[in-house]
Amino acid sequence: MLQFPIAMTPRTEPARALAWLSPVIAFALTVFTGFCLFAALGQDPVKALGVFFIAPLDSLRGWTEIAVKMTPLLLCAAGLVVCFKANVWNIGAEGQLIAGAITGGVVALACDPSWGRWYVVLVMLASAAGGAVWGGFTALLRHRFHANEILVSLMLVYVAQFLLAWCVQGPMRDPMG
Repeated sequence: MLQFPIAMTPRTEPARALAWLSPVIAFALTVFTGFCLFAALGQDPVKALGVFFIAPLDSLRGWTEIAVKMTPLLLCAAGLVVCFKANVWNIGAEGQLIAGAITGGVVALACDPSWGRWYVVLVMLASAAGGAVWGGFTALLRHRFHANEILVSLMLVYVAQFLLAWCVQGPMRDPMG
């Protein structure tokens, strides 16, 4: 039998330096890969990476676009924190976000201008309820039929996307548009 002079033993705690260095290394590898890809495509890599990293931050419009794209991601992350702390896997946060958007959109379209600003609260409550009900489908299937919540929540994302496409092209479509 072959004997190695080095024995591998697991660490008792993670290395502190790697906790700080791993995001920096990941960012550096991302920039390097982007640099190589843009150079291979015949584009100026510095200018191209500037469009991705610098240009969105140089105007108020860029900051608002970042906020528009960041808000749904933060909402999903906040919901996933609860799931992961409860040791429940939820891969379908995107489907829950879409279901919440559909229900919020239905309520927003049903609201009358005479309601003033209160319709925003109703839209937010409807969106939260829609996402919660969509997530409840996964919990129901897990509890009742012992279905795998990872697969069910992931597949329900596709169902939500098709439901959104149907709503936008059908009942929620502007008849004057």
